[in-house]
Amino acid sequence: MFESLSQRLSDTVNRLRGRGRLTEENIRETLREVRIALLEADVALPVVKALIERVKVRAVGQEVLKSLSPGQALVKVVSDELTTVMGVANTELNLAATPPAIVLMAGLQGAGKTTTVAKLARFLKERKKKRVMVVSCDVYRPAAIEQLRTLAEQVDVAFFPSEAGQNPVDIAKAAIAAARREVMDVLLVDTAGRLHIDEAMMDEIKALHAALNPIETLFVVDSMTGQDAASTAKAFSDAIPLTGVVLTKTDGDARGGAALSVRYITGRPIKFMGAGEKTDALEPFHPDRLAQRILGMGDVLSLVEEVERKVDQEKAQKLAEKVMKGKRFDLNDMRDQLEQMSNMGGLAGLMDKLPGMGNLPDNVKSKVNDNELKRMVAIIGSMTKKERRHPDLLNGSRKARVARGSGTQPADVNRLLKQFMQMEKMMSKLSKGGSKGLMRQMRGAMKGMGGMGGMGGGMPPMR
Repeated sequence: MFESLSQRLSDTVNRLRGRGRLTEENIRETLREVRIALLEADVALPVVKALIERVKVRAVGQEVLKSLSPGQALVKVVSDELTTVMGVANTELNLAATPPAIVLMAGLQGAGKTTTVAKLARFLKERKKKRVMVVSCDVYRPAAIEQLRTLAEQVDVAFFPSEAGQNPVDIAKAAIAAARREVMDVLLVDTAGRLHIDEAMMDEIKALHAALNPIETLFVVDSMTGQDAASTAKAFSDAIPLTGVVLTKTDGDARGGAALSVRYITGRPIKFMGAGEKTDALEPFHPDRLAQRILGMGDVLSLVEEVERKVDQEKAQKLAEKVMKGKRFDLNDMRDQLEQMSNMGGLAGLMDKLPGMGNLPDNVKSKVNDNELKRMVAIIGSMTKKERRHPDLLNGSRKARVARGSGTQPADVNRLLKQFMQMEKMMSKLSKGGSKGLMRQMRGAMKGMGGMGGMGGGMPPMR
């Protein structure tokens, strides 16, 4: 998300960072480039105008021109105003109601509403420790009811059955009664979507809202529709009292126009963003962190939270102990590391959150893709247990067999083994307490990314 916008803005602000002095002309030229970048990212015109005006007022005032490092000061102003446009800070889901707290989900067909219900159910169950029930009031699409039933089983939450032909309001009332009987903390209500906003759809969602009196009414919208997402959300917020927005499919949105437009146009906070089909692919929306990512500053806080949540701590501890005792790092350990990275959204997901990664050349970024991660895991999986423990055994004929078994070429196997040797050296340095040498090697690895997956010199252990 934001790839094109981030690249343009990063290039623009990087030219200012080292400037000892800025003039109004410098600032005017910079803001012109920022304006073009925002428009190309499909940000709504009123949002672009407001943001540029706010930056301009602060930039030509005392705050930037009189600053000791005006270039840095201007970058901070742009970051602050991007954050303000998107909502300043994360707005948490309000569940302060007599159980069950009812959350009504609305949106157009194809926005990913049913999948988002399952993702939110998992989020509430695993991270907030809530007892969750889900129900589908989409009586026009029987497949939607079955889809939600299947997803509810996957994320292990209660499912209230419904059928095509039933009255949506009757389903909702029966679900509330069931949620009370079963002492549920939260009831998530999926609703019917349409291909466009129409009167019948609005009447139905109004009737459901009146019957349920939900504490939260979330509008689910496809971020790839750009500024149209903001105008659609506005139409819904005019009809029913929305409390927030969920942006979906952000992994396929290179522009980011929706994220930068929705809050300003609707006045409603973006509460979550979904990226990917997996049921764990839903994250709270943090405007401040996203603004830093847009400007190429990374998002270390989100990365740390993700590591704590998704990394297998027991495996990480065992690897750390093994390395510190000077025991040999083998291909089983490397496969564990690769799988941990895959669980965290893969290389592309990690790079998006690391500071400075936006400055890597395009030819390096293009090599960083998760198909290569999967290929590396497949190559290791095609080896025998003995070969994984003792890579030195891999002679020409064995490499050819491994390549055939993993659907790759012997050259791919050789590249993986070279990668392994670099990682092994890093682990050896770590076991000897050479952290400074390790950091130098890691920096060199990032600069020299190439070969398989563009991963170059290796990865630190996931801890």
